[in-house]
Amino acid sequence: MRCFILLLTLLCNYLIANSQALKVSTNKRYLTQADGKPFLWIGDTAWELFHKLTDEEADFYLATRAKQGFTVIQAVIISEDGGLSEPDTYGQLPFTSISPLRPNEKFFRHLDHVINKAASLGLYMALLPTWADKVVSNRAGKDPVIFNSQNASAYGEFLARRYTKKPVIWMLGGDRDIKNTEAYNTWKAMAAGIKSVGSKQLITYHPAGESSSSRWFQNADWIDFNTYQSGHAHHFMPVYKFAQTDYQKNPVKPFLDAEPAYEDIPVEFWTFLKNKQPNAIMNKDSLLIDPSPFKKGFFTDYDVRVHAYWNLLSGACGYTYGHNAVWQMFKKGGPYMIPTRNDWKVALQSPGANQIRYLKELFQDRFYNLKPTAGLIASINSPDSTYIAAAMNSQNTLGIIYLALGQATDVDLKQFKRPVVTWWYDPRNGSKKPAGVYYQLSKQQFIPPTSGIGNDWTLILETKQ
Repeated sequence: MRCFILLLTLLCNYLIANSQALKVSTNKRYLTQADGKPFLWIGDTAWELFHKLTDEEADFYLATRAKQGFTVIQAVIISEDGGLSEPDTYGQLPFTSISPLRPNEKFFRHLDHVINKAASLGLYMALLPTWADKVVSNRAGKDPVIFNSQNASAYGEFLARRYTKKPVIWMLGGDRDIKNTEAYNTWKAMAAGIKSVGSKQLITYHPAGESSSSRWFQNADWIDFNTYQSGHAHHFMPVYKFAQTDYQKNPVKPFLDAEPAYEDIPVEFWTFLKNKQPNAIMNKDSLLIDPSPFKKGFFTDYDVRVHAYWNLLSGACGYTYGHNAVWQMFKKGGPYMIPTRNDWKVALQSPGANQIRYLKELFQDRFYNLKPTAGLIASINSPDSTYIAAAMNSQNTLGIIYLALGQATDVDLKQFKRPVVTWWYDPRNGSKKPAGVYYQLSKQQFIPPTSGIGNDWTLILETKQ
């Protein structure tokens, strides 16, 4: 009887764990829930969530993001910002004696609370076991390198045993490319540790700027989908080039932009931070009050929209948003990593974050059946700010075109088999405007309601029933 109860318990635990685990679709292009329903990854970058917030603050953050339509929260367990040397808000460090083999139970209770709260709100947590500066890399951090291929496996197993029943995705890495064989083997060992407990949770890798995990791990059997970091170098980052590259990879794997340009972060922020001390341009609350040293300006909600639509219409299975104040969970008067103009609570209501709901509204029931379709565009399509992203569904009954500058474009309606109903979708507020019904299936020019910087529009084309 005791053996029967034990087996029944193990079976129940297995069923609970796998009822929450995401899967890769049969065509390997997107993620699904356990029941096969397509899952649209709409992520938020909350790297310092565990390190900087209390339970109550984390609850507020998660509830806000859930209401705004986010589906995934990306957070790191061992922070980049002194995660091994600077305690969390409860005075706890992740390990005793800085050893991955000696996890601190009090530290992980805080994680338990946050992960459980996220689950109660229907959110998935994309967890980075550690920031990648704790593994040998080409860029040292505040803390020492402590992981190797031996202890990384044990740490991965510890995490998987603790969270295998939770809606968790494992995102190894953390803003670092793979330096050498030692680094490669360390991440491989961490993934093996996670898999060793029978976990069905998905695993990916978060690389450095302007690179993709596919560069190193495309053929690795432990990585389920790829992520790239398009980065923060300039406006109109050609995110579609990363997507186009990963779309053509074999074996086929889903992919997404896990770190595009953050809203309200200075363009090329690193060039200023390398050469100058920013304290003189901050007020008593450590808020940025003089943005003039950042000569290239800041990324805005417009940049967020451009990169989101370019990604999703280029074959990505999702998109991750980020805000400069939120990723570092900056609090007034506290330490900061990159100067910011708001604290994290105010920044939660930034325009780009509130516009996520309109992105989700458009793509939620459409993204999984879309295929990038360059042939839909009959105009010259240049790889710059005028780039036009276009996709159609597999039945050729739906087309979506994104115009970052609201520019006029020619569309080849011969891609459809029946008359087409068209309308404009405003990505700023979700409003719709009719754009005409076309019975003649030929080249047709479409002119958006407005044009220029900040006047992006999405054209929807559907065959007439």
